Amino acid sequence: MIASAKKSTNVIIVIILAVLAVLFMIPMVLVLINSLKSKLFISSEPFALPTSQTFVGLENYINGLSSSGFFAAFGRSLFITVASVVLIVLCTAMTSWFITRIKNKITQVIYYAFVFSMIVPFQMVMFTMTYIVGELNLNNVIGIVFVYLGFGAGLSVFMLSGFVKSIPLEIEEAATIDGCNPLQCFFRVVFPILKPTAITVAILNAMWIWNDYLLPYLVLGTDNKTIPVAIQIAMQGAYGDTDMGGFMAMLVLAIIPIIVFYLICQKHIIKGVIAGAVKG
Repeated sequence: MIASAKKSTNVIIVIILAVLAVLFMIPMVLVLINSLKSKLFISSEPFALPTSQTFVGLENYINGLSSSGFFAAFGRSLFITVASVVLIVLCTAMTSWFITRIKNKITQVIYYAFVFSMIVPFQMVMFTMTYIVGELNLNNVIGIVFVYLGFGAGLSVFMLSGFVKSIPLEIEEAATIDGCNPLQCFFRVVFPILKPTAITVAILNAMWIWNDYLLPYLVLGTDNKTIPVAIQIAMQGAYGDTDMGGFMAMLVLAIIPIIVFYLICQKHIIKGVIAGAVKG
């Protein structure tokens, strides 16, 4: 009786999750479908499949690539994303280890400052941030990496600190007895154990940074466009006339890299989130 009820519950959960998955996939499928249609029919028939009359093949992709500066923006976004993710993972992992192992009032204040930063909306600080970034000359492709480090540190430290608390202190003490200094202990012992959560942190930050529009627009402007900024500017015509075909095509090309990255690393997400949800 109990087993039958549990089985029925599992079936219901699977059905609900399948329906949710389909609902989440619908917008991406619509973007893909409309990227293959003439822009004249996208607004009037957004949910219709391409027909012999509306199908334009790769024309939208060619027009989008030729008008958006896509390849330059792609390289710029790739550099910013990779550099920011590497810096966030490395710096926040070391910070999490320090504030977890060195327990005093100062580290507690630092930890709660990181946690508090998670709940502060970006819109609340964006004007002040833009001014400070300009004064520090960080309004360039390299400087924005450090800006992303500041905004991405809160969630990353929160997740990594929870996992560090689950690592037995005896492992580090044994490494110290064997002659490891603090840096060697971290990189040879602690960081390899942090791998599941570190990969989760990397995935979450990569998806956020790659798709971010507002921060690069405020910091870099239109001179050093990332992919979201390049697509929005290139596809916007005069008097509000938008090339929806090229817009949809560029969205498809922008989505592909992050989907591939997610599919490669997805198995680590749940493992990392659960591992980081340790009560300290």
